[in-house]
Amino acid sequence: MNRIVKIIVPFFTAIVALGSCGNDNDDSQYKGILHQPPYAVLTDSIKDEPKNDELYFRRAVLLNSNNLPEPALADFKKAWSLKKDERYAYGVSNLLLTKKADSAILFLNQALQELPESFLLRLTLARSLSAQNKTDEALKACEELLQKNPTQVDVLKMKADLLDRKGNKAAAISTLEKAYNLTPYDVELNYMWALKLAEAKNSRVISLCDSLGRADSGGHHAEPYYYKGIYYSNTGDKAKAFSEFNEAIRHDYTFMDAYIEKGAILYEQKNYAAAYKVFDLAASISQQFAAAYYWRGKCEEATGQKNEAKLDYTRAFALDNTFTEAKEAADKLK
Repeated sequence: MNRIVKIIVPFFTAIVALGSCGNDNDDSQYKGILHQPPYAVLTDSIKDEPKNDELYFRRAVLLNSNNLPEPALADFKKAWSLKKDERYAYGVSNLLLTKKADSAILFLNQALQELPESFLLRLTLARSLSAQNKTDEALKACEELLQKNPTQVDVLKMKADLLDRKGNKAAAISTLEKAYNLTPYDVELNYMWALKLAEAKNSRVISLCDSLGRADSGGHHAEPYYYKGIYYSNTGDKAKAFSEFNEAIRHDYTFMDAYIEKGAILYEQKNYAAAYKVFDLAASISQQFAAAYYWRGKCEEATGQKNEAKLDYTRAFALDNTFTEAKEAADKLK
């Protein structure tokens, strides 16, 4: 079953907040926007100083912060054409990345010819390659970064993720441990490492999660108990797993994955009525949580309620059109 880690993954400290990108168009298409507040002052300044790269950059940041990525991209590109500054290249590449990842990669490779020592651009290239599932190329980019900056925790995290994609679980865990030794106070990193240890049936996850639990003075974090539950479930101790998933829910009743794991144990034990109650509760807490409806459908199908099961499978797929298991399950029910 799919497991979603409830962590917030911080992006590299960005120079600007970047959104989705559109088509690369000429500035003239945006005259109506650029001559309106709050852009008009900068536009007038650009008219007076058309070769001032900093003015284009400032306008690009302002446009992008107001969710106007297309003219922002044009301004970032203009600034870059006037001066080879990594801030401008970073702006261009990130706006290209969402919808034109290949173009972002091409641009970054060209930009690195101008600024070969830029760590920021090399990191962005590695992220772009990773986003395009060019795993081997992304790994190579990470290794090049780590050769010059071996203590870069963000790069180690990315490398671990890429190794995990390739199925090299042991190397991924080892890489995360290196990162942990550098920044043991990084909670996100702790959670990443804990999940990998749990999935690998590595008992070190217990002491790690116990320390995370002790550090949670407010008692609001469910993750340490959830990861212990995953470990116990994977090692066959369903009773302990069930207890830990309950503890996760007690700490955070909105931690939806704990409901799925708890209900799945009951389902495996053929206690369909109890499992259904767990999934139904999850659906009532988060009506947009597709997995709750899918598992509710499995319970209904197991008890002969095929019409109800098909409705739940269909709803799950409607909520998440990547949930192909739900669609296949619905299609099998005539």
